[in-house]
Amino acid sequence: MTDVRKTRQGIRVRLEPDETALLRALMEQLLALIGDAPAGDDELAAMGIAENAEKPDDPVLARLFPDAYRDDGEAAGEFRRYTEMGLRDGKREAAAMVLGALDADGADIVLDEKQAQGWLRALNDVRLALGTRLDITEDWYEEADRLDPRDPRAPVFATYDWLTMLQESLVQVLW
Repeated sequence: MTDVRKTRQGIRVRLEPDETALLRALMEQLLALIGDAPAGDDELAAMGIAENAEKPDDPVLARLFPDAYRDDGEAAGEFRRYTEMGLRDGKREAAAMVLGALDADGADIVLDEKQAQGWLRALNDVRLALGTRLDITEDWYEEADRLDPRDPRAPVFATYDWLTMLQESLVQVLW
């Protein structure tokens, strides 16, 4: 069972092997969803500028990279052009930070404060992705309680709930 504590060495996160495997799979899926960084030969990309930045059609990507200006498509596009690559890089970095800390057998993972912040960002991104796919609302606990355990969404609701608990545990030890 997941346990998060503040110790003298740092923030200790204890995960069971199955939790480690789940978290690894989720972070790998997040990285695949975000996509690879652009090739290094693109001069604009080297400066963090996207030549053709558009609001994604995929609702999950649109949630992870929302428009900055809802009522002004031109301003939103221009803002996206200059910021989205950096946001994607940050999300890739946070997910990679989680992956880099995971042990194949589960175990005690000790994070410093910067790593714990990265974990919070990556966990939030995965929760946003799952929440968008599940159409999570404020009443989601009630919906999950009424869900038939044979419903194919049940494990995803359970995963969302576990991620929420892990994220909340990290927040509590950080503040």
